[in-house]
Amino acid sequence: MAVTDEAIEKIKGMIVSGALRPGDRLPKESELAAELGLSRNSLREAVRALSLIRILDVRQGDGTYVTSLDPQLLLEAMSFVVDFHRDDTVLEFLAVRRILEPAATALACARISDATLDALDSQLDALGPEPSVEELVDCDLDFHRGIVQASGNSVLCSLLDGLSGPTTRARVWRGLTQEDALGRTLREHRAILAALRDRDAEAARSWATVHIASVEQWLRSTL
Repeated sequence: MAVTDEAIEKIKGMIVSGALRPGDRLPKESELAAELGLSRNSLREAVRALSLIRILDVRQGDGTYVTSLDPQLLLEAMSFVVDFHRDDTVLEFLAVRRILEPAATALACARISDATLDALDSQLDALGPEPSVEELVDCDLDFHRGIVQASGNSVLCSLLDGLSGPTTRARVWRGLTQEDALGRTLREHRAILAALRDRDAEAARSWATVHIASVEQWLRSTL
């Protein structure tokens, strides 16, 4: 194991064991290096690496702290990596969305408020009968984010938020090239909302699956 990797593992071990908790300040560099049996250089590299993935927060002139370790904060690193996807992996991202998003939609069924449902309805109404592809895709992102947030599962919400980026271009492409893609998307959104209003979790799950699978099937046939 590389020296920096060893240093990362040792700091990780302190956090996992509870020796360092969210919000705690790390000991001085010289003290921590001696405690962990590391050189100050390797410790410094480990701190730099862990700050990049939001485990540690380096505050100039103040010290280094363990972050809140909130899932949304930690999963931001995944969103950054996902942005570097290759075109041939878009189908894989869509497949993961097809697995996770219907489950999140079903979870939201019992939790989503009437006010949120009304807001989503108004959002769709505001698009009008003939929105542009870009307008509909922007609305689509907000629509699904609003429902997933209502599931109450912050990890699921962060994962799906990170996965939405790579599929955006595919959705725009579909809107520009597939006949009635815009109308179909709006009808599926309405069907998902109707199922949520009825508090019918299985219908909501089914419509969310149909909605995502239709993009996946179109892309698969196109590629």
